[in-house]
Amino acid sequence: MPLVRIDLVRGRSPEKVRAIADAAHRAVIEVLRLPERDRFQIVTQHDPEEIIAEDVGLGFRRSAGVVIVHVFTQRGRSTGDKQQLYKTLAERLARAGVDGKDLFIGYSENGPADWSFADGRAQYLEGDLPLPGGR
Repeated sequence: MPLVRIDLVRGRSPEKVRAIADAAHRAVIEVLRLPERDRFQIVTQHDPEEIIAEDVGLGFRRSAGVVIVHVFTQRGRSTGDKQQLYKTLAERLARAGVDGKDLFIGYSENGPADWSFADGRAQYLEGDLPLPGGR
């Protein structure tokens, strides 16, 4: 059950924003092998001066089309799975019109105690939901 935050510069059409969200979802469910309806996304649009995403010294320039994707999920996935997710996100988002140089991805892991889906309860800990990966 990842939570995916997508931050982007304001100005895209609602259809383009949805295409970006859908592309990110397809990548996450494909690589992390999740059910289709396991979808929790927050899409936030910002004025251009509210996103600062430089190149970290890699020698490229980002455009005003920058997109930041942050995936919050439970720990336990391999480095290979993470790298495949980054690659698949870039491929899927490219099809949605996001240049690879404009894509920044963050990945954060946590555990079963760090999630509540409703009613202020920890459903993983209380046994209402199976732990991802059978842990």
